[in-house]
Amino acid sequence: MPGYTIWPLLVCLLLCSTMGRAQVAPVDAQATPETVNLYHHLQQMLSVGIMFGHQDDLAYGVGWKYVDGKSDVREVTGDYPAVYGWELGRLELDHPVNIDSVPFDKMRQYIREAYDRGAVITISWHLNNPLTGGTAWQPAPGTVASILPGAEKNALYKSWLDRVAGFLQSLRGPRGELIPVLFRIFHELNGSWFWWGGKNCEPEELKQLWHFTVEYLRDQKNVHNLLYAFNTDRFASREEYLERYPGDEWVDLIGFDIYQGYAVAQNEKFMNDLDKSLSTLDSIATERRKIPALTEFGYNGLPDSSWWTRVFLPVIQRHSISYALAWRNAGYRANGRYEFYVPYPGQSSAADFASFHDSPAMIFQRKLTSYKIYQ
Repeated sequence: MPGYTIWPLLVCLLLCSTMGRAQVAPVDAQATPETVNLYHHLQQMLSVGIMFGHQDDLAYGVGWKYVDGKSDVREVTGDYPAVYGWELGRLELDHPVNIDSVPFDKMRQYIREAYDRGAVITISWHLNNPLTGGTAWQPAPGTVASILPGAEKNALYKSWLDRVAGFLQSLRGPRGELIPVLFRIFHELNGSWFWWGGKNCEPEELKQLWHFTVEYLRDQKNVHNLLYAFNTDRFASREEYLERYPGDEWVDLIGFDIYQGYAVAQNEKFMNDLDKSLSTLDSIATERRKIPALTEFGYNGLPDSSWWTRVFLPVIQRHSISYALAWRNAGYRANGRYEFYVPYPGQSSAADFASFHDSPAMIFQRKLTSYKIYQ
């Protein structure tokens, strides 16, 4: 058939195998047509492959910053990622740049470029502590309680949400349509390093905050281009994963973040942990009819030259996840420290990453574009 490729047809053939596990519509009953279409395509493509994502991919990489069209992923594979991660931290303070020094104007431009290619956009928000004025990493008892309805900092928190709503509603496609976003609010909420997580608040307080945030953006600010993503950090059990889960009617996508190299440097231990967590996630996603994803992952510095095809790929390809998002490539600093989670040209795992890209299990931009996920 002229104008068609095998991939969209394959998606259609495999549709029936995924529709049974997912809910019929996003939690926002007024979601835009493009957002609804994305939602259904994310479900369908679970049977096709795993989309690869990268945080801040178009903004900077190892040894460069703000070069039009550049991407470390593309430099190594000849292809862009399928998913682009971005960050809103400092937007709540009306700053022109985020916590990673990316100007919000440039971010808006990069999001539009990725959308025009048919890619997926996901956004996290490391918002400041509204009670103390510190960063997201400076927790204080009572912070979550202080911004719930009727509490002392609720008005301040709503003013922050107003700025977030304005930015999200400024993301527009070529016809003026709103660009859909997977919004990861209060991510890694089982850990205690953020003011909204772990021992810093009671589970019920976090659930109340989640409900208020979604209701305010959706019902008060009329933001209808969001799919809401719930994600923990590493977790030891199903019970821990669900302890702060706000309810099926408040969540579209579920996931978790996991990194190798800190407490777990051994490949076998990381593989076992990742495999176990993905099995639990898949079970919960099937039961609750949610879209599963690996919302953050990485191995800083990539010291293992075959990590992609011998450690990471063998585990994830055994599971049904929508995407896997590698963290950012901030590069090398003057003090000798470094931060990169995908290889750049010449890095020891670059050739292996190119092989990883070629795996039938993986979806990068070139393959994704033909799916027309917003139509």
